[in-house]
Amino acid sequence: MSSTQRQPSGARPPGEEARARVPLVRPRAVIFDMDGTLLDTETVALRAWVEAAAAAGVAFDEAVGRAVIGKNFADSSAHMRRHFHGTDYPVDAVLGRFHATFDALTKREGVTVKDGARELLSALRDAGIPAAVATSTRRERAREKLDHAGLLASFVAVVGGDDVTRGKPAPDIYLAAAAALATDPPHCLAIEDSEPGFRAAHAAGMPTILVPDIATPSAELLALQPRIVHSLAEVRALFHAHAG
Repeated sequence: MSSTQRQPSGARPPGEEARARVPLVRPRAVIFDMDGTLLDTETVALRAWVEAAAAAGVAFDEAVGRAVIGKNFADSSAHMRRHFHGTDYPVDAVLGRFHATFDALTKREGVTVKDGARELLSALRDAGIPAAVATSTRRERAREKLDHAGLLASFVAVVGGDDVTRGKPAPDIYLAAAAALATDPPHCLAIEDSEPGFRAAHAAGMPTILVPDIATPSAELLALQPRIVHSLAEVRALFHAHAG
């Protein structure tokens, strides 16, 4: 499988189709993950890992790149160091090249906003429901990416991975985002694409929708019976169903 191919999502597990179609209870606020949820950047990140490794003279195991989806850079770095411990793999060189490689790719090719994101954000504004971002990316870097995509003005707050001590799957970042929205976590709706992100929001006590991107949900995650939809357009449809 190449670094740009997505794993097929496949059929939903038993009962998930019905759960996915149940209208949403109107939340008081909505908290979005960014990469892979609002912005189509996870495939770009995988390509950046591959290119950064190639520049260091080695190949990159795509499974490692998938394993760090949803995690902050410090946790991703720690995962890579554990994975390659005891080998002569140039971990520091690859890590040191990653951000510059990612930025070069996005500058050359641009960043695509995920299908349905703009429409969902517009619907939330029309409904008077505030939104925030809880991303493992550093806050200022995240703000730059959102601004470049024309989405930054849609959010009351952006909470980055550098704003909390523990990264996803710990609940800290979602608790911080709820505090920034002055809304109790059970009254927030979280929207995520990754397992670490879903577990973080779930641990924060938030109802959470999973919109898988390039990582197929694990059996352990499915055991939590997440509500899974295929796009942010489906999330918007659920709001409309509730309003109707």
